[in-house]
Amino acid sequence: MNTPSKKQRLSKFLAAVGLASRRNCEEIIFAGRVKVNGVIAIQPQTMVDENDDILVDGKQIAQKEPKVYYVLNKPSGYVCTAKKTNHTKIVLDLFQDSPYRLFTVGRLDKDTQGLLLLTNDGHFANEVIHPSSDIQKEYLAKTDSEITAEHLKAISSGTLVEGIFVKPLRVSKVRRGTLKVTISEGKKREVRQLLENAGLKVMELTRIRIGGLLLGPLPLGSWRPMTEKEKALIFE
Repeated sequence: MNTPSKKQRLSKFLAAVGLASRRNCEEIIFAGRVKVNGVIAIQPQTMVDENDDILVDGKQIAQKEPKVYYVLNKPSGYVCTAKKTNHTKIVLDLFQDSPYRLFTVGRLDKDTQGLLLLTNDGHFANEVIHPSSDIQKEYLAKTDSEITAEHLKAISSGTLVEGIFVKPLRVSKVRRGTLKVTISEGKKREVRQLLENAGLKVMELTRIRIGGLLLGPLPLGSWRPMTEKEKALIFE
């Protein structure tokens, strides 16, 4: 006998069980990859609960997987995608021993290293990446030149990224060729484009902070569970 449970939107349900962020779950649904009770469902607002038979790419959705949260110091050369090819190293390769269906919370481009979050909690991921959360991200950039006052001024003035004008929240020189850049929402390759627009070549880029959560001394390529206190720090 089925137990009574509260119906919810299919996209929300899939995110809650850790398939992906809610936005990505909607894309999976639109692509016709989800079946509900034997019928392809292409509407994210389809109402379901734990008593429904839900398949994604022909595989049963596990509905009782515990929520997990990890902090990774991402190495350069790894891509934030779930799609594996023969010639691409993906972040999930570093979690091959994990029994959970993980995905990255937002992205770092292939050549950028540093603080990256992984989880199977779509609600948490959506909270972190949604623009309304206004969470700051801080990067440490090593360049090929002495950082001058003119460089700092040019970076602070902003530039166009993906057709949208963006400005960093803060820019500060750390040492001769190294500076810190703090941004809010974060467009694709935003920090790199800000520096390149100022005439600087980026030699190494590392994300060192998300909200109030610092990367700290975690070795490159290593990961660890995130504490409840650290989860809260992200939103401070």
